[in-house]
Parts: sequence; C-alpha cells; structure tokens
Amino acid sequence: MLAAVKRIPAGHRAVIVLWISVLGLFLVGEAMSPGFFSIAHSVNIFRSAAFVGMAAIGQTLVVLTGGIDLSVGSLLSLGNVLACLLIDGKDENNVWAIALILFIGLAVGLCSGIGVAILDISPMVMTMAMGVIVTGVTLIWSKGAPKGFASPFLHGIGAGYFMGMPVSALLWLALSLATLALLKLTVPGRGIYYLGANEVASVFAGINVAIIKTAVYAISGLAAVLTGIIYAGYTSVAFLDIGKDFTMSSVTAVVIGGTAMTGGRGGYGGTMAGATLLCLIDSIMTIMNIQEAGKKIMTGLVIIVLIVVYYRKNASAR
Repeated sequence: MLAAVKRIPAGHRAVIVLWISVLGLFLVGEAMSPGFFSIAHSVNIFRSAAFVGMAAIGQTLVVLTGGIDLSVGSLLSLGNVLACLLIDGKDENNVWAIALILFIGLAVGLCSGIGVAILDISPMVMTMAMGVIVTGVTLIWSKGAPKGFASPFLHGIGAGYFMGMPVSALLWLALSLATLALLKLTVPGRGIYYLGANEVASVFAGINVAIIKTAVYAISGLAAVLTGIIYAGYTSVAFLDIGKDFTMSSVTAVVIGGTAMTGGRGGYGGTMAGATLLCLIDSIMTIMNIQEAGKKIMTGLVIIVLIVVYYRKNASAR
C-alpha cells in the first residue's frame, strides 16, 4: 500500500491530501453544526467556491510564471457593474454586452502582460496600477451608483440549477477541466512551468517568454471579468465593491492549493481544492460567530503559515 502511494507523483499526492482535507472540514462542520454536510449546504459551499475558483484560474497561471495579479478584484467589479448596466435586464443585450465586457477584460490583461513582459515592470506594481485605473473607470461609468439588472438568462447561469447542481459550479468545472488540460497537455502549458522554474533557461530553450507572460495576464483579466459577469447573475444587481475581497481570495486559494509563489510548481487542481477549503473555513468561522475582522486576520495568518512552510520545504529540497 505504502509503495503504491509512493509511486504517485508528489504533486498529485499533495492535491489528494487537499481534497481529503476538504472532506475532513465538512465532517468538522457537521460535528459543530448538524446539517453542515447536508446536500443543500454542500451545494452552497461549492457555489461559493466556484466564484473564487473562476477568479483564481488566471491567478494560478500568473503565479506559476512567478508573477501576481492584483487587478483581479477591480476587474471582477468592473465585469459585475458593466453586466448589469449594459444588459439592463434584457436577454437581447446578452451577446454584445458580454462580448464587450470580455474584450475589455482581455485588453486590460494584455496591458498588464505587456507592462510585465515587455517593459519589465514588477508584476505587483503593474497589476496594482491597472487595478486602480480599472476602479476609476468603473466609478466613471457607474457614476458611483450602479444601475441595471441581470437578464433572466444571466440570472439562470449565476443562480440557477441543473440536475440539482448550481449552473455556476458546473461552469466552473468545465473551465477547470479546460485549465487543467492547458497546463498538462499543451506545449504552452509546459512553457508556463518552465518559465516559472527558470526564466533564463526557458529563453535558451527557445520558449517565447514574452508571449507566455503576456498571455497569462490576458487570461487572468478575462477570467476576472467573466467571474464578475456570472456574479451579476447571482446577485441580479451590481455592487461597486463586489470584487474587493477577490484579489486576496484568489491568491489565498492558489497558495492553499500548493502553487509556489516563486513559480514553476503547483497547478490548478490544487487551486480548486484551495478555493473549496477557503469557503469551508469561512463557513466554519461563521458557525463559530467569528466576525468579519477576525475572519480576515485568520485568513492572513493562514497565508503566512503556508508561505513559510513552502519556503522551508523548498529550501530543504535544495
């Protein structure tokens, strides 16, 4: 049995442990509050995890290259506000409005990627600056008071069910499979890992570093506004600050999922588990009557502990 476990790649073992931890937290929650592990509550957990997980798709790719995207929350808010403003409750506006919002998210991500890859600006500085710009643009377009509503179709995507499962969670599953395929089965996916592990060696290996870097930030922008659009369907109305916690949540999901902040190690399978664990921890803290301030402190401590553990693990490996 032990020999069989050892034959499983270390990265896969880590993901398995994370999903076992998800099950463990469900059982802990059930012991604390009967009904926590019920189908209804479990479905709500996975719906919450879906929003964090979708926002963390691009964040995972960016972190794997050794970067970070601090504009995720601002872009999510932009997608949320524009979806309600442009669609305004009418299904006939869905196609052009969603296409336009996705294009804007892609354009912002491309700008961040060009700044990082071509202009050699620090990822933290570049994406933070883009996030501030996006927040300002959102305020201008909404005039400080978001208007409009999600269309019936969009509400069905964000808050509807299909065969007992939230449509948003099923969409997350589909996007997750596409992300896993990108990372594991394609040449660009392997290039992301090589770049994160050793950028100089990647250049000598013939990998187009600039294109890969630009692409991952573009995907991150796209994923962020898409999450905002789906969230608009869930809430039906827009909120200016809806994305304020998603930047940190997406980074936390990536870190909990085992992706090294230095790049080159990890993957989206871990991020999926990390997003679910994050929502479970939040739900358990709610049961414990821990206030929002306490939740933020606990989340920050979790990030610090995990980063310390990963750095020590990597140092000992060297």
